[in-house]
Amino acid sequence: MNTVSTVELPAESDALELGRSLGARLRAGDLVLLTGPLGAGKTVLAKGIAAGMGVTGQVTSPTFVIARVHHPAAGSGPALVHVDAYRLGGLADIDDLDLDTDLTEAAVVVEWGEGLAERLADEYLLVRLDRREDDVREATLEPHGQRWRDCGGEPGKP
Repeated sequence: MNTVSTVELPAESDALELGRSLGARLRAGDLVLLTGPLGAGKTVLAKGIAAGMGVTGQVTSPTFVIARVHHPAAGSGPALVHVDAYRLGGLADIDDLDLDTDLTEAAVVVEWGEGLAERLADEYLLVRLDRREDDVREATLEPHGQRWRDCGGEPGKP
């Protein structure tokens, strides 16, 4: 059974650390969807994921370029494909990006991906980010599939 868990992220460093922990587990074929309102911390979490994967290049929101590829620094491990689906019009735009092909050699992280990118893989991790009135972020990890079944266990320990 897949267990949903919620983690409080009082500071940006907490979101980066959660991302590092997730990134350290990622391998080629993994799909992570980040969802939440503007300012919830999706790109900050993606920066942490990139750090945990040890990939190169500055991680910024790919809103205007749609997708960026970050290669492993040491030449080993998967690449990270960081996608921003905010400006995409629908499923046809996702298909045009050939992300299912990228999943054979990379881990794919899609901001604003809920409702669009789930069909790219049978198993994926959905991370819902929210910003409370007290400015504390919360991340709810929703594992989908056997690959992610342990991800929703102890909060803060993906």
